[in-house]
Amino acid sequence: MRLTTIKAKTLPEVWFQCVRRVLQTGYSYIIDSGSFAGQERVEFDMVSLQVEYPGSRPFVPDVPQGIPPPSTTDYVELDYFPSYLFGSKPKQGEIYTYGQFIEPQLKHIIQKLKDKGFNDNQTYIRIGNDETDYSSDPPCLRGIDIRVRYGKVHFVVYFRSWDLWAGFPSNLAGLQLLKEYTANELGVDDGELFAFSKGLHLYGYSLELARQVVGLMDEASSKTAENKKGGQQKTWQ
Repeated sequence: MRLTTIKAKTLPEVWFQCVRRVLQTGYSYIIDSGSFAGQERVEFDMVSLQVEYPGSRPFVPDVPQGIPPPSTTDYVELDYFPSYLFGSKPKQGEIYTYGQFIEPQLKHIIQKLKDKGFNDNQTYIRIGNDETDYSSDPPCLRGIDIRVRYGKVHFVVYFRSWDLWAGFPSNLAGLQLLKEYTANELGVDDGELFAFSKGLHLYGYSLELARQVVGLMDEASSKTAENKKGGQQKTWQ
């Protein structure tokens, strides 16, 4: 098992780095069972992520023109976060929401930290229960560990399986909003975001899009370097 460690300043930067690295070093295989059985998947064996300034806006990556964005700010702020990550009522066709597990546990944790102090290693939110664990579609996000240290609140999250294209940008942006909410409730500053997964991947359908993103990024970086030499500086978009 190969552990890939990625450290980034912002959420868009960590996404771009992950896309590049999984294309370079990921394990390619055909899915035996579960979601997308029979399709190709390229996946990190194990990945550890550290984002130093996850609160830096924008949260979602700004991909080159012509490539459909994996997420948008409006979707995260107006739909994903309030309805699914913090909302506790599943919509029609949904088995569960993350929010139905997060909301009551987070409320308890915040009150506990206020009452008893921040030096506590029992501030963990479990995602799922016996019913969802044995369902055909168990939660991908399995846990949120909350740490208050150095005057800031930090999140450590674990995903058992994680779609790098369609899930990752919205997931981390939503979790950052949740962390900011927690910091505000506790009266502390917003801190870092850490994430771990043994299943961060790209599905076959998104591989070509990912290759286009990396290729256009490389091309734009090369042009930017040339423009700097010539006394001009241009963005890659």
